[in-house]
Amino acid sequence: MESKTFDTSISLVEYQDTYEHHLSDYYLPEEQLNFTSLPLEKIHNPSVTKTSTHVLILDHNEPAGYFALEDGEKVKRYSDNPKARVLTSFSINSKFQGRGIAKEGLRLLPSFVKEALPSTDEVVLGVNQRNHAARNLYLKTGFVDENKMYEGAKGPQHVLHLHL
Repeated sequence: MESKTFDTSISLVEYQDTYEHHLSDYYLPEEQLNFTSLPLEKIHNPSVTKTSTHVLILDHNEPAGYFALEDGEKVKRYSDNPKARVLTSFSINSKFQGRGIAKEGLRLLPSFVKEALPSTDEVVLGVNQRNHAARNLYLKTGFVDENKMYEGAKGPQHVLHLHL
């Protein structure tokens, strides 16, 4: 039987301005930028609500990944649940990829949301149907495909749900 060990060097923290300089050299290959955006672009995007939560995935206290938990009108594309948040712009900095950080960050997501956003009981997201690796990762970490799709700016998106 395979034993499960979890990497305790991985943690989730809410973004603070003190991390900005760490994110200035965040790099993603072009093929990944087709499906996500760089953290500082998302953090400073005026169309993201001020009450959205920006989250860093830290590896030994160094920013290795990023995602946003957005609220507002965007949620309605994915869910009728008024207590849902939308996970957007999930990525792992290229120099940290291939180490299981994405999987561990998503494994920590439910406890982070329950602590940081206690009124949230669901996290939803849209993943491009061409992005098989990301869809498989989300499904392995507890997200459920309830067979809903929507047409996004870059093609059809699977809507995935994580009920907390």
